[in-house]
Amino acid sequence: MSTSVPSDLPTSDSPTPAGPTFADLGLPPALGRAVADLGFVTPSGIQAQAIPALLQGRDIVGVAQTGTGKTAAFGLPLLASVDPELAAVQAVVLTPTRELAMQVADAIQSFATHLPGLGVLAVYGGAPFLPQQRALSRGVQVVVGTPGRVLDHLDRRTLKMDAVRYLVLDEADEMLRMGFAEDVERVLEATPRPRQVALFSATMPPAIRRVADQHLERPVEITVARQSSTVTTVRQTYAVVPHRHKIGALSRVLAVSDADAAIVFVRTRGAAEEVGSALVEKGISAAYISGDVAQAEREKIVERLRSGALDVLVATDVAARGLDVDRIGLVVNYDVPREPETYVHRIGRTGRAGRQGEALAFVTPSEQSRLRLIERTTRSPLEQITIPSPADVSAHRVERLLARTAERAQLGRLDMYTTAIEAHLAAHPDVTPVQLLAVLTALAVGDEGPVARTGDDLDDALQRAHLAPARGHDDHRDGPPRERRRAETHIAGGPPRWRVAVGHRDGLQPGALVGALTGEGGLSGKDLGKIDIFGSFALVDIPGGLSPEAVDRLARTRVAGRPLRIRVDTGPRPGHGASRPSHGPHRGRG
Repeated sequence: MSTSVPSDLPTSDSPTPAGPTFADLGLPPALGRAVADLGFVTPSGIQAQAIPALLQGRDIVGVAQTGTGKTAAFGLPLLASVDPELAAVQAVVLTPTRELAMQVADAIQSFATHLPGLGVLAVYGGAPFLPQQRALSRGVQVVVGTPGRVLDHLDRRTLKMDAVRYLVLDEADEMLRMGFAEDVERVLEATPRPRQVALFSATMPPAIRRVADQHLERPVEITVARQSSTVTTVRQTYAVVPHRHKIGALSRVLAVSDADAAIVFVRTRGAAEEVGSALVEKGISAAYISGDVAQAEREKIVERLRSGALDVLVATDVAARGLDVDRIGLVVNYDVPREPETYVHRIGRTGRAGRQGEALAFVTPSEQSRLRLIERTTRSPLEQITIPSPADVSAHRVERLLARTAERAQLGRLDMYTTAIEAHLAAHPDVTPVQLLAVLTALAVGDEGPVARTGDDLDDALQRAHLAPARGHDDHRDGPPRERRRAETHIAGGPPRWRVAVGHRDGLQPGALVGALTGEGGLSGKDLGKIDIFGSFALVDIPGGLSPEAVDRLARTRVAGRPLRIRVDTGPRPGHGASRPSHGPHRGRG
């Protein structure tokens, strides 16, 4: 198989490097061992330039696209500057989204394998405040979080910055675009000097330049370009699946797959455990690995996969680096990765040893826009498929069962079964041999008969929300791209103004609300309009509306310690008869 894996994703099966290796960058021995355990060999461009500068204590400004290896570029020097024996926060990483915060925290924790006692905590809006507060009180050295939630902890004095000496702004341009400029400034002002700052941004607009000039000391400036990648020998497909139906969809896909083995990629450690356990409960030979699983245990699990004792492996990206198993015929992107290069790295795990590879991506309704970015990077179109139905699964099992009958007949020793069937037919003259055979076949493949369909059925949900339209690459639909994307992503006719049950008196900040809506609602910053914050509630414009799944998730999401309880606003708009608190609303932009 000829699959190009970009250099920013080094693996143990990469060719012998001609340039510098991670061993040449001056990392402390404990981090060098962690890098070797993870299969890192050749540093990417941003890593080769940023790591030595950061190890020397310099501030840096890195202009780099996502997918260029930034997390290791700042994460490894960050850990080199932290004292695991000091039970205080010493490093803070700010990210624009909950998703990225979890991903970065997971990666940094994996780099700290040989640093006993070092704790990494992800803090973000949309998650309960109290568990994060308890983790901070127990003592962690590294905090990765969204600006709004970091400020929440600062304001409530649950996060102390006295010992912080290392600060990272990851995807700074995205944070400013999402309206976090004021929050980022407040965090920077709260960080004591002297401190080391690493700022990473895909672009360098004037606002980012001003931040760098004001808060960084003689920074080293590094600019790298993202390499393009081409995947030509793996059949790439996708299916639109609402989040809550992913487990059922995955089990059906695995049930009808003819692949010897499969890898299911998820975004976080928690998802790896959840999905792996769910598959085992459904009787599938599965296991999971993540940054929480010890290296020795990971190796045992991979060896089981390699030997055929295990058929499905659920893994995070960090845990699966360097994984090379010829049996893998299917890769499922259970969670679509943020970076297209990560997608390339994932699907490169299949199609080994000259075999044909299959790759399937589960795309939630709000993630369909990511497909085009992946297609541009891989230079390959993704074909939309339909998730197998329960009838498809039964038909596949019957086909495989019947294919074994000739071989079994040749082995003989069927007399006792013949006698039992003849006796049954004699006792039930109204049953024909074909009817009896059909019933026995249904039982053999686990088909217990029809059951009542519910409103949560995957096929019903897709039909209700119109989430599975055919998607042609030469399809010129009416309307500009922004409106067209919203029509695909959200339920048509969704109302633009929504009400949440959290306001000024709860300490709600615009950034925290934006973080919750983008993290749990599947939206991006540009999908949000004006935000008005009142005493006990807030109103937010969402011109494209929200899907039922997003409303369901957001209704349970907690911000500032209270559930959002989001719903359509049915009252008058501010300025059109709405009652206002005496101090007026706090206005913001998504």
